[in-house]
Amino acid sequence: MPWRELAGKRVLITGASQGIGYAVAVAAAKKGCRVVASARTAGLLDTLTTEVRASGGTIVPVVADVADPDGRAAMLAAAVQHFGGLDVLVNNAGVGATGHFMEVQPDTLRQIFEVNVFAAAELIRLCLPELRKGDQPLVVNVSSVLGKRAFPGRSFYSASKFALHGLSDAIRAELSREKIGVLVVSPGLTKTNFSQNMIERVSRMSMDHARGMTPEQVADATVRAMEKGKSDITLTAGGRLLVIVNRLCPWLIERIAAKRVRKTFAEERAARLAPTPPGVGTHA
Repeated sequence: MPWRELAGKRVLITGASQGIGYAVAVAAAKKGCRVVASARTAGLLDTLTTEVRASGGTIVPVVADVADPDGRAAMLAAAVQHFGGLDVLVNNAGVGATGHFMEVQPDTLRQIFEVNVFAAAELIRLCLPELRKGDQPLVVNVSSVLGKRAFPGRSFYSASKFALHGLSDAIRAELSREKIGVLVVSPGLTKTNFSQNMIERVSRMSMDHARGMTPEQVADATVRAMEKGKSDITLTAGGRLLVIVNRLCPWLIERIAAKRVRKTFAEERAARLAPTPPGVGTHA
């Protein structure tokens, strides 16, 4: 793919009030992009807007819920009204949950897919007419390493990111005839508030996000990939190693994951397998 000059590009970013979305908005504005930043929380968007404008950047905040059709329409309307159209869509908004499959509420899966998959897909569909008219148009879908290799305790979130990655791979070929690029960004552990903002946090298996990349590092890598015309990037050395090992030796990842689960549930498993003492559970 040819080099993409970002200066002057009209960019819509969802989930821009904090974390990766916030950092991508700042990084894109520094490159000279004209940014529409969307999120549900007005106060956090105000902070982003102040920072970008103080450094000379151009940004329009839109308080909207990406899962709401009217919210999605408001985002695109802002890009058209203020900038005359759209060149880059960054689907960053996402929600998650931790918990083991049988312990997580069924509605949690639907809530996660509503934001991570359905909202992203519908926003792409909505923006396509403007992207077709754009300058070197691009769709950026922020996925996760867990969208390439699922892990126990995060089945619902992993499933949504696998779906987003699959959608991205399929439409990349479809949109190529219109010269619209599709980039999938798959961060590994990242130092954000994402884990604190989850719908449910009931997994017994933790991940140390403090060891991850900063949102700024993820944003810089994302912006570079946008410039270079890449279609897929996986971030953090650990994330890339996981993907490589899973491709070459999937049985090894399965063995490690299963061992970790057995260790986590060792006490319950032992109690379930223990013989029932005489007289317990019987009637005289």
